Amino acid sequence: MPFIREYTNDENVMEDVKKLQHNGINSKDIYILTHDDDRTDRIASNVNANTIGLSEQDVKTFLNNIFSKKGDELRAKLQEIGLSEEDAHEYEEDLDEGKVLLIVTSDQNVESLFV
Repeated sequence: MPFIREYTNDENVMEDVKKLQHNGINSKDIYILTHDDDRTDRIASNVNANTIGLSEQDVKTFLNNIFSKKGDELRAKLQEIGLSEEDAHEYEEDLDEGKVLLIVTSDQNVESLFV
């Protein structure tokens, strides 16, 4: 299961992404997700992180997301990167509240970098 951390402040998530990159976590393993696509893209591009796009989703999920509601799309994206349906639902509710998710899919012990 990926490492996930929630944020309410864009600056804080960007600082932590830089910390991860400085500690050897590959940018391709770092994802940003918010409820707003423009916000997601802005944060990710500022720190050279990823968004969950076509390469992380299978074609069926991607096509379904084109026609689904935002909440359904976000839950599908979270499930595609390894979350259970229940966890995806809980995190999607946090996204509804305006939170930013930092998701790391690296095998390294990322949690120890935040101690």
